[in-house]
Amino acid sequence: MIKLKEGLSKSGERMHYSVGGLINIDGKYLLIDRIYKPLGFACPAGHIDLGEIPEESFLREIKEETGLKINKFRLLFEEETNATCGLGANHHYYYVYECQDISGKIIFDISEAKSIGLYSEKEIQHFAHQKRMEPIWEYWFRKKGVIK
Repeated sequence: MIKLKEGLSKSGERMHYSVGGLINIDGKYLLIDRIYKPLGFACPAGHIDLGEIPEESFLREIKEETGLKINKFRLLFEEETNATCGLGANHHYYYVYECQDISGKIIFDISEAKSIGLYSEKEIQHFAHQKRMEPIWEYWFRKKGVIK
């Protein structure tokens, strides 16, 4: 079993380290509808494994969850959050990347999600208002200005 990178939050509680990517293809964002907690629509994301640096974890998670190869990306956000996960941490230190050059074909992995698709900003706002987004991804989309 792979061991996750862990630490302590500012409040001294257990914290995981995570990565995620905003993938915009032709003006729409790639979202998956998660089958594991926390549930909801989210960008491809995952935990950093012990010994991994954020960038390699990011590239691995995107490939695992979408089949896509990210050729160029930039760090968009980096901060400690109160995001929960199904693995027992109520705090996560997140690295969120914006993908700038993508290759490959989107592959739907039923072990990761109920669905995968491209959604407009209007659709993402609708998901947020219906409380159908994973809370941390609603937070990142608000921070980016996609959700008003």
